[in-house]
This record gives sequence, structure tokens and C-alpha cells, in this order.
Amino acid sequence: MHQSTADVLHALAYEHLPPETAERWIGLLRQGLRLEKATDTDPVAGRLGGLPELPEAEEWPVWEGQGPLSFVAALDCAALPSAALDIALPTEGTLAFFHFDGQVDDGWAVVAPDEPESWAGARVLYVPAGVPVAERAAPEGIRPYPEVPLTSRVETTAPYGRHPVVRHEFAPMPEDHPVCGDAFEEALWDHSGGTEHRIGGHAHPVQGDVETEVARGVLGSPPWDDPRIGKEALGWVLLAQFDSDDDADMMWGDCGVLYWLIRPEDLAERRFDRAMFTWQCG
Repeated sequence: MHQSTADVLHALAYEHLPPETAERWIGLLRQGLRLEKATDTDPVAGRLGGLPELPEAEEWPVWEGQGPLSFVAALDCAALPSAALDIALPTEGTLAFFHFDGQVDDGWAVVAPDEPESWAGARVLYVPAGVPVAERAAPEGIRPYPEVPLTSRVETTAPYGRHPVVRHEFAPMPEDHPVCGDAFEEALWDHSGGTEHRIGGHAHPVQGDVETEVARGVLGSPPWDDPRIGKEALGWVLLAQFDSDDDADMMWGDCGVLYWLIRPEDLAERRFDRAMFTWQCG
């Protein structure tokens, strides 16, 4: 029988951590939705690439002064098992993700949380159920990515070793804390291998926790040791991450990942215009 992700993570914690530490760390696990390429028999919950379906009044997202964004993915919220999540994901309607991927400028302009003038280079659009939509042709200079249907499944996700919730739970947290031990971190890395498109849960970072990157950006890029950053980082959750994907011909830098984060209160109010973007690569 296939072992659940929760069972695997529990076993790894008790194998590598002291019992009390393992129990506290397990309390930080969160349910997420893993998105994978759908087979002929899988229920389809969304797609990578292709062309977006937008309301007539919705303009294709553009970063003024740079150019149009590329369409990355769309998710059918009614087809996602969102009741398993601890975030208020819409239960109907469609989420569409756009990113300025360098097609029109050969990669000169980069979207980054510490550069507010670049924030227009990543967008999340929410189309409520029942709103008439039509497929929108890509603007000049944008080559649509190959379309890949996605299915979803619930999985238990673990926080990065120095994720803000980990630092908060185990504060004060020394550099040699057991949850940051090499053996435990390597075991978690091996467990989470492969292409990872994800909704909710903990982000799987490539280069350090994405919540801290976003928190520092919204605070105006103070020094990294500013204590406000850690507090602010606790107020952001993962909305979605989209990995580099060969089937969709998506390569974000050097095998990187795109991340959209949002405050829970903005998600509950459907204020997707307030979502923040960052990306990491190897």
C-alpha cells in the first residue's frame, strides 16, 4: 500500500529528531495540493500553458514600459479539493497566473520582491464562476507555452529548515538546532524530489524561505537582520508555486520555480491583486 506523505514525514522526524522536537515539528506540517500532469483517466483541475480564457473586459496583463506578461497556468477552483487546505482558496471560478518571462526583452527585466517597480511583472487574475469568458490570443512577441493538463492530489508538506514558522516555534534557535541537521535536511530533500507544482501548504524553496524574501520586499528592503522581517514573514502563505517543467517547455532560469504568496486576509477577500511574487533558481 502506498505510504502517505504524512506517514513518511512523521517517520523521518522521529528517525532524525529528539522525540519532543519531532512532535513540535510535526505540528508545523500543512496540507497542500500537488499538481501533476494528468493522464487520460485523471480528473483535470487546471493546466499549464496554452492560451487563457478571460472575460471580454479583462485586458491581457502588461508590465507598463516593458511589455505583455506570459500566461503560465490556470486552475479550476471547483475541481480542486480545497476543503483539505488551511487557506481560504475559492471553491469556484478560475485562477490565472501570468509572469513576465523575458520573451520580449531577452530576459533583461526581472520581477523581484525587493524592486517595487517590477511587481507589475507578475499577476494573478481571478475569474468568478458564471462570468462569460473567451480564449484570448497571445500578444505580439509572446509564444504560448505548450498546454499540459493538470490533476491534483492532497499531500502533507513540510516547512523549510529555517522557515519563519520553524524559527518562531523553536526560538531562540541556534545554528546547530536538530531540525537544521544535515541528515534531516537531506532526508527531507530526498522525500520532496521531482517537479513540484503546488497549491497551498508550505512552499518548497530552492534557495531559502520565500516568505522572508517577500516580507523584506513589502517592508521596503531593510537590512536582512531587521526583526520586523521575521514577524512580517509569518503573515504570508503560499498561494501557488510552478516549477520548471519539460512537458510545458517552461524553464525558469536554471531549473527554477515561480512562487506567488498572499496574506490570508487578502485571500479570504479575493484580493489577488495583493499577491506577491518571487522566484528562485539553482
